[in-house]
Amino acid sequence: MPARADGRRAMRACAAVATSLAADGRTVVSRLASAPPLTLRQTGPHTVHLVSTAAGPLGGDRLALDLDVAPRTTLELGSVAATLVLPGEGVSELLVTARVGAGATLRFAPEPTVLAAGCDHRLLVRLALEADANVLWREELVFGRHGEAPGRCHARFDATRDGLPLLRQEFTVGDPELDTSPAVYGPARCAGTTFLTAAAKEAAVAEGVAVLPLAAPGTLVSALAADAVQLRARLEWGERTAMAAPRLGDDSVAYGGESPVPGIQ
Repeated sequence: MPARADGRRAMRACAAVATSLAADGRTVVSRLASAPPLTLRQTGPHTVHLVSTAAGPLGGDRLALDLDVAPRTTLELGSVAATLVLPGEGVSELLVTARVGAGATLRFAPEPTVLAAGCDHRLLVRLALEADANVLWREELVFGRHGEAPGRCHARFDATRDGLPLLRQEFTVGDPELDTSPAVYGPARCAGTTFLTAAAKEAAVAEGVAVLPLAAPGTLVSALAADAVQLRARLEWGERTAMAAPRLGDDSVAYGGESPVPGIQ
């Protein structure tokens, strides 16, 4: 690990989770490998939580998380707290690689990532799905701590099904010209997306949230909000809307006017 001017060494850490199918049809968490700050704890029969055991990521850190969900098994992965990305020497990076087997289910829903002022971060996701895999993948970014400008983050999401492209998406936070543009983030302090393999039949739009069917079976929910609580509410409304496969004209779908999302005006 290279040393820094402050004496701290940049972290290189890789954590991994794998599942297998027991003879009785149960999901077994067959591998759980941790490396600080990425520490994993099994909290249920097929549930794992990330527990931060060191500060960061800081500038220069390279972290990787590998998920392998075997066919016909289930994995739910969350975190016990938000991730605070801090400034340092160089760019920090978190690479999440996930493989979801045929008929398997993955729910990836960690707590938000907070981009502290001065940070420079890359968030990379590579998601490979086999036939009939079911996924809910949620990401939430908070633009800085209270009262501070956000650090910089470049986020990239690549999903394939049976080797064919399903979703390619990237965006940047921390560019002043983009952050304040009414065509991008405007006054929002948080941004989030949820990718689902559930296929919404129609697009749905409410205040600060859009539910967009993909060309291949799947749905992308995108939301902006003033704070993390409002962002979570908007994303969860979009997820419910997508999984309900709404039709144009349903009462649960708003295309203008008062938002159906509780607490959103």
